[in-house]
Formats: sequence, structure tokens, C-alpha cells
Amino acid sequence: MNKTRRHFSPQEKVAILKRHFLEKTPVSDLCDEFGIAPNLFYRWQKDFFDNAHVAFDNGRKSKAVDDAKDRKIDYLEAKLLRKNEVLAELMEEYTLLKKSLGNPDRLLGSPRYPRSDRRLRPRLGR
Repeated sequence: MNKTRRHFSPQEKVAILKRHFLEKTPVSDLCDEFGIAPNLFYRWQKDFFDNAHVAFDNGRKSKAVDDAKDRKIDYLEAKLLRKNEVLAELMEEYTLLKKSLGNPDRLLGSPRYPRSDRRLRPRLGR
């Protein structure tokens, strides 16, 4: 009883619309032949005419947009490369400095106030 949905490719939709416009095939005959509802046919027709201007665009605007995107991508890639180089240099300097200072197991903190038993506040004197 359950019917699976049929999906028509854009080429199939255009071919069906073309038969209606050029061969003057009635919409009812096309709908019966392909098993579609008339409102679906008219929705395809509306979409076709709403987007027909794209066929005559010649790609002028899209090329400018694509060029702008390409320039932005190139700029961001160069910026990322510079950032990675700077980070690599800083990490190398940090590692060399850390090795030159000596014992890496030493506790961090100020030498004036050494930690006492890892408490959050100092002990009160007795």
C-alpha cells in the first residue's frame, strides 16, 4: 500500500515542461503519463519561469563574486600561514628557554612564597 516517492531529475522536469510548451501536450495527459499531480506540474512551471533569468545571465556577476571569494580565500590562507609560522617560532623559543632554565619538574610559583603543603591559605601560627 505504501508508495515510494519518485524523484525527478532537473533534466526530466525540463523534458516534461518542454513537451507541454513545444508539442502542446495537455497537462492532464502528461500528469497521467508520468503519475504526477497537476499542482506539481504547475509548481515546476513556476520554478522554471522564476529561475529562467539565470540562463541569460552569462555569468558576469557570478564571476566577480567568485573572484572576490578567491581573493579572500587566498588572503586568509596567507594570514593563517603567517600565524602558524609565528607560533612555531614562539614555541621553539619557549622550548629552548625552558631547557636552559633547568629542572622542568620544579613547582611553578613565586620563589618568595613557596607552597606549604599545597594549602589554599597559609597555616596560622601557634
